[in-house]
Amino acid sequence: MASYRHLARTCVMQTMFAVEFHGGDPETILGKVLKEFAPKLNETDFAYETLKGILANKEEILKIMQKFAPEWPVEKIAKVDRVILEIGIYEIVFSLTVPPVVAINESIEMAKHFGDENSPKFINGVLSSVMKSYGK
Repeated sequence: MASYRHLARTCVMQTMFAVEFHGGDPETILGKVLKEFAPKLNETDFAYETLKGILANKEEILKIMQKFAPEWPVEKIAKVDRVILEIGIYEIVFSLTVPPVVAINESIEMAKHFGDENSPKFINGVLSSVMKSYGK
């Protein structure tokens, strides 16, 4: 279960990153990303639910991000770090199925793979603070 969710999160992250740069319908883009990068992933509901949840709560997620990274205006955070934080904050604050520690660990792993050398530490710091404040 964990590996398919990790792959689904990665596809959501890539979708959100693509939307940041090129725009377009996020669900359509997610479908293309899943088809290209995760063709054997049969259970795509988690990916679509995560994407829809982030989009539905985006304004609140960005407010939380700004609250817990006050020295970094949201628009100045690297796009890849920002979309990873959006996923992590969504899962910690709004998801009913993802334990906060899992959300943090998954976000750190994505940051190690897609971010720069400072990304994992930054992501961990912000999401750990969010968890302390909002954790279930």
